[in-house]
Amino acid sequence: MDATRRVTAVLGPTNTGKTHHAIERMLMHRTGVIGLPLRLLAREVYDRVVARVGPSVVALVTGEERIVPDRTQYWIATTEAMPLDIGADFVCVDEIQLCADPDRGHVFTDRLLRARGLVETLFLGSDSMRGAIAGLVQQHTYVKRDRFSTLTYAGSKKISRMPPRSAIVGFSVENVYAIAELIRRQKGGCAVVMGALSPRTRNAQVALYQNGDVDYLVATDAIGMGLNLDIKHVAFSSTSKFDGRRMRPLTPQEIGQIAGRAGRHTENGTFGVTGEARPFDEDLVEAIEAHRFAPVKKLMWRNADLDFGSPERLIRSLEAPTSNDWLSRARDADDVLALKALTAMPEVLDKVTGPKRVQLLWDVCRIPDFRGSSDSDHAGLLARLFDFLCGRGLGGGRIPSDWLAKAIGRIDQTGGDIDTLSRRLAHIRTWTYVTQRKGWVDDEAHWRDETRAVEDRLSDALHAALTQRFVDRRTSVLLRRLKQKEDLVAEVNDKGEVTVEGQFVGKLEGFRFQQDATGSADEAKTLRTAAIAALRPEFSLRADRFYNAPDTEMDFTEQGGLMWGASAVGKLVKGADPLKPSVEPFVDDEAGPDVIEKVRRRLQHFIDRKVAALYEPLLAMGRDEALAGLARGFAFRMSEALGVLPRDSVAAEVKELDQDTRGALRKHGVRFGQYTVFLPVLLKPAATRLRLVLWSLWNGLSEFPESPPPGLVTIPNITEVPKQHYTLSGYHPAGTRAIRIDMLERLADILRTKDSKAGFEATPDMLSITGMTLDQFADLMTGLGYKADKGERPKTKPAVAEVAAPEVDALIEAAAAAGQPIPEEVSLLAPVPDAPVEAEAEGGEAAPVEMETFYTFAWAPKPRFQRPERSARPEGQPRRERPQGEKRDRPQGDRPQGDRPQGEKRERKEGDGGRKDFHGSKPKGKRDDRRDGDKGNKGAKTFEARPPRKDKPIDPDNPFAALLALKGKV
Repeated sequence: MDATRRVTAVLGPTNTGKTHHAIERMLMHRTGVIGLPLRLLAREVYDRVVARVGPSVVALVTGEERIVPDRTQYWIATTEAMPLDIGADFVCVDEIQLCADPDRGHVFTDRLLRARGLVETLFLGSDSMRGAIAGLVQQHTYVKRDRFSTLTYAGSKKISRMPPRSAIVGFSVENVYAIAELIRRQKGGCAVVMGALSPRTRNAQVALYQNGDVDYLVATDAIGMGLNLDIKHVAFSSTSKFDGRRMRPLTPQEIGQIAGRAGRHTENGTFGVTGEARPFDEDLVEAIEAHRFAPVKKLMWRNADLDFGSPERLIRSLEAPTSNDWLSRARDADDVLALKALTAMPEVLDKVTGPKRVQLLWDVCRIPDFRGSSDSDHAGLLARLFDFLCGRGLGGGRIPSDWLAKAIGRIDQTGGDIDTLSRRLAHIRTWTYVTQRKGWVDDEAHWRDETRAVEDRLSDALHAALTQRFVDRRTSVLLRRLKQKEDLVAEVNDKGEVTVEGQFVGKLEGFRFQQDATGSADEAKTLRTAAIAALRPEFSLRADRFYNAPDTEMDFTEQGGLMWGASAVGKLVKGADPLKPSVEPFVDDEAGPDVIEKVRRRLQHFIDRKVAALYEPLLAMGRDEALAGLARGFAFRMSEALGVLPRDSVAAEVKELDQDTRGALRKHGVRFGQYTVFLPVLLKPAATRLRLVLWSLWNGLSEFPESPPPGLVTIPNITEVPKQHYTLSGYHPAGTRAIRIDMLERLADILRTKDSKAGFEATPDMLSITGMTLDQFADLMTGLGYKADKGERPKTKPAVAEVAAPEVDALIEAAAAAGQPIPEEVSLLAPVPDAPVEAEAEGGEAAPVEMETFYTFAWAPKPRFQRPERSARPEGQPRRERPQGEKRDRPQGDRPQGDRPQGEKRERKEGDGGRKDFHGSKPKGKRDDRRDGDKGNKGAKTFEARPPRKDKPIDPDNPFAALLALKGKV
């Protein structure tokens, strides 16, 4: 061999850049030819070369497509269609390991033996071909290429758990469709790639996957032949295939070839099994991961030196044996079977009159059976075509245009299901192949364009049918618009429903898009991409309306949410101070930073103004520079507690405050109650609702306590609810109910006027303040530390003042002398009072007496410690005198602490004796009884719920002085 004609074998696993290397080497020469195993791969390489050097010097030649410019320099072809007699400087054959394929191997072996470039020849393929190439090609150079990324076995995975960017491989149409349907239901959709599809359909499906419209690809082993796809994981649903004659297991080389599609360039990939496929054994996994396969020992071969003397001699030449140990005669391929079937037809043999007719017959027999019909049907079609091409004269004939038009017309229909469209597409591919043969039809350019147009229409219809069946139709429409890079039109109705290009995609709630959930989970990405692209203008317009909206359109929820009308637009988060919360807007990231910032600023303005309006007294107290020392410290405590403090928690601080300090705090509305220190204005419903939210944020609660309904004086006291929550809500728990703080303080003011040592009864004012029944009030008082003694007594009716008859005349005369009307209690027409009804005689029943229930309340605090019992004092021993200044040891805090307004003096009542009870009042009569009453006095004591009225002197000028003088004498 000429030393200038270099032959190089570039061998290695998939994803080693062999095809890219071949393109670069070809473009370094003046002319070149690359043979590829698939029409789809040939088209991909053709597009890459055209992008580099332009379409005017690049040709594409396949069995069904022929693009040959006048100034062609570079030929991209399928292996069968490679031009071998043009004398190109560079020749390359890809996937050379297909020399061992039972069906097409003889074609690749022929190219290995005979295809040579004038300057350089490249053979690309698996490293398993190294020995065969060395044994058949003299003086070649071997170059090993390593894989760019790592291929790892991932075991078995369910389809429902298949990771995105995965390819699931099946080996039959039924299996592929079943898997695709399952993925559509579970994952939202997939692309389908099969060898039976037309290149245009396959391209469209591959684009559907490559563009990210779907994340899953279901394919046959067609993806193993050099297709560069963005696949991260390859899963085998089966490990056996039908090779046209029988079911057989996949070879390790075939599994490695398909699995090698996982991982692109430097991205690592994984492979595994799914469905009913059994996991791979360790030896097979190690071989695939290390790319070590058994070397190819035999290459399929068929004699290329054909004898066209007669059909019999042609068949014998095709069946000629070989003596080369590396070569094995290939089994009869479809073209040889078709030749034998046609030569068995007398009507065909009658037309084979010479070598040219034998060669024509062979060309007709090489028409592929794209339809997959029976042998007899395919042979019948070939016989009809041979008859047309033979014609009536020695010069040969043409396929009739009207007959061809009718055949194509029957196929040119885009309706039907996937199977129907697939059959029509297979038929048109036959006519596309026929019209590509030179001299077979009249007006070749017209028929090539016509068949190409029909194939394109059917391919598009099949792609649409596949997409409709295995991808949601709504998604495919949106993706098609996105791929065209056109502005999508979005509409939002009054209900917030969003439609893009007429397709419902979800709802817009505030500034967050909630996509339609009726589709699958994996469909969500595509829907969101289309919707957000269309909604960007709507986000900007809505942000402007929101920024200019009044505060009355906004509100906060009891869980810290921020609402704009009925839409949630954000939430409150903890800030630097309890009264300075921050906000977190609910805006989709796709809306853009400007929209997010505008919504955040508007929400912050709203909550800042809301806090300033509801907590203005508390904020003003914090800003008052006149408060200093203890007053400022206490103001800080009030601000930290958001305006409500239990008195027992700050008892020490309150005790240290003098009257001037308290007065300064009272100016800001602070009330020092007996149970709570608070600002009454902050007990209003709106301020209370906000206080619970602010306190919960500051303390990091996950669930906020809710404020009670407004207007209730008491609410149930639930033991599971912390007492602090009641305090923040403006209530004080006592018994089974909790009473509002301000009402409790009003009640405490009344209780301080009562004798809590001796006991007192509830007054109507007490029940009116609390809004309780007597039994409920007793439970409340028990919760406040009082003892309630229940009793019954006869119900007394109010007495009616009666005037004795002898005095009526005197009263009338006195009124007349004074010139005044007769008093109402004196009536001339009043009947004489009846005498009291005596009890019935013996044996009769007494009238029933109506009874009433009453409670007597006395202060009964719980002692802090148990005082030890005192030993009896010996008789005659004087009582120990307390040193001057020593105070009696009483439990501190048992006595309720009240705040008497400055300057107010406690009114002493008669009989108090100067001693005060725990409420500040003096127990009535106790000291006097101890001092003056003797021990034998067993007289009953009476108590009254109100203090005795002071008698006023009678005015002598009063016209009713005479009547008043009689008061108490009757």
